[in-house]
Amino acid sequence: MTDSAPLEESYYAAHQKVYPREMSGTFSRLRITAAWVLLGLFYGLPWLRWEGRQAILFDLPARQFHLFGLTLWPQDFVFLAWLLVIAALSLFFFTAVAGRLWCGYACPQTVWTEVFLWMERLTEGDRSRRMKLDAAPWSAAKLGRKALKQTLWVSFALWTGFTFVGFFTPITELAARLLAHSVSGWETFWVLFYGFATYGNAGFLREQVCKYMCPYARFQSAMFDRDTLIISYDAARGEPRGSRRKGVDPTTRGLGSCTDCTLCVQVCPTGIDIRNGLQYECIACAACIDACDSVMDHMGYPRGLIRYDTQHRLENRDTRILRPRVLVYGALLAALIVGFVVALALRQPVGLDVLHDRNTLYRNLSSGEIENVYLLKIMNKDSRPHEFRVTLNSEGNDDEGSLRHQLDPREPKFLVPAGEVFNAAVRVRRDAWNDATDPIETDEPEAESGVGAAEIHFVISATDQPGLTARAESRFFAPRD
Repeated sequence: MTDSAPLEESYYAAHQKVYPREMSGTFSRLRITAAWVLLGLFYGLPWLRWEGRQAILFDLPARQFHLFGLTLWPQDFVFLAWLLVIAALSLFFFTAVAGRLWCGYACPQTVWTEVFLWMERLTEGDRSRRMKLDAAPWSAAKLGRKALKQTLWVSFALWTGFTFVGFFTPITELAARLLAHSVSGWETFWVLFYGFATYGNAGFLREQVCKYMCPYARFQSAMFDRDTLIISYDAARGEPRGSRRKGVDPTTRGLGSCTDCTLCVQVCPTGIDIRNGLQYECIACAACIDACDSVMDHMGYPRGLIRYDTQHRLENRDTRILRPRVLVYGALLAALIVGFVVALALRQPVGLDVLHDRNTLYRNLSSGEIENVYLLKIMNKDSRPHEFRVTLNSEGNDDEGSLRHQLDPREPKFLVPAGEVFNAAVRVRRDAWNDATDPIETDEPEAESGVGAAEIHFVISATDQPGLTARAESRFFAPRD
């Protein structure tokens, strides 16, 4: 036996900072182009004007969502749900085809991290210089570079938070109040909160968000199969790996095409070695493909040692990109997009719901007529108020168009403010049932108890805008003779 105490084991490895190396190539240019486009949209759209107002504005206090010439209201929540379904199905479709394209090119974490890395390279230098700077003792030069980087990071993060709030508060008004030091408490909170989130996620956490916080990394394997295009290392061609001089035929030395330069590891933003196979930390940015292709070009070897490929093809088996899963996802996605566009184009900025009075099924009037009471819910989803006229259509019209069912008063009008749901109570009258002429729906349960029902249709139309109409159906109940 020994007197020494047992060594304590750490179950968690200390975080090692990743220093991604800058790399130029086809996929790097695509990634940077996508980042510029997405950042341009984010920072530029709030400043666009449309018909005297901000083109894109989510005005929560007024419950209005302006998208260029379209104004949506809370009653249009179905369109938001529709968009979310399209977004989810798009994620399934592109993941089934080519893996984590979203993560590598369009995810906000990836896009903003690219910007923060660019500012870090600008102030601290390339990968080797950044590593030496972090390892060096503190000095005036190191402090100056770190301070300049932090200044750029904080300024950009605050500008990001300001822009984010500008989608919910008119950005020109927000800027004017900011200069006048009269920004509200909630606006200040969200600017700082979103700025802090950007600073923390893109500046410090970086790959840790993708590795430990993002749920997509955990369930992506459920959407992959052996015909999904993924970033793959061709081990059959690359192994055994080893260093050699340019111009040496690797087969004469018993080597594969991989020179073991580790450049693919150095450029990886999550710090993984793609030669170990597909890993959940891989965000499919394809930086390793650009790095490996540059080495293959330098050595005079064919490109493609690391490439987009399927597991079946790496195993020299037949592969199918257009397979049932992809076709089903694609068809559903196309149908949803077409349906969404058509529904949005045919959307009427007015809606009507009709509720029959639940307290009284019908009333017998002294005049011998039967009266039903209804509650009309008129939804004006336009950006301005409208006056609506209510008319009635029912079964049993004669050739001259006189209605057996009549509104009381005959054509009531109601002024409905913009974006409001207006409740209007109306009454409908008619003579008592005539079994010889009245259309009675015998499958109605009320018919068995001496009550008949006829279908009627309420129609509302704007008096100031022809064509702006809506209709809804209901039932008129009366005792049978």
